[in-house]
Amino acid sequence: MNRYEIMFIVRNTIEDEAVKKEADALQSLITSDKGKIIEFKEMGKRKLAYPIKKELTGTYFVMTVEAKHDTIKEFDRKVLINENILRHLTIKKGE
Repeated sequence: MNRYEIMFIVRNTIEDEAVKKEADALQSLITSDKGKIIEFKEMGKRKLAYPIKKELTGTYFVMTVEAKHDTIKEFDRKVLINENILRHLTIKKGE
């Protein structure tokens, strides 16, 4: 298993409970395929540098995970489909 750092931004025009639900769903995508979440941080609501999908603010999350490459590919696929996720970035960490 490889170690990855994943950052994602959830839109703020949905309710706070829905933002938390989106974050929990993305965590479960990793853990459902025998991945392990090492660290999970909510960075809070922040103003975006430029509008994304007509949104001006978003809630930032950062998590460090250990997972298989296929798990990360599936995570990326589902995040791209999800309308509540404005942006995401996955970085493979060194050994």
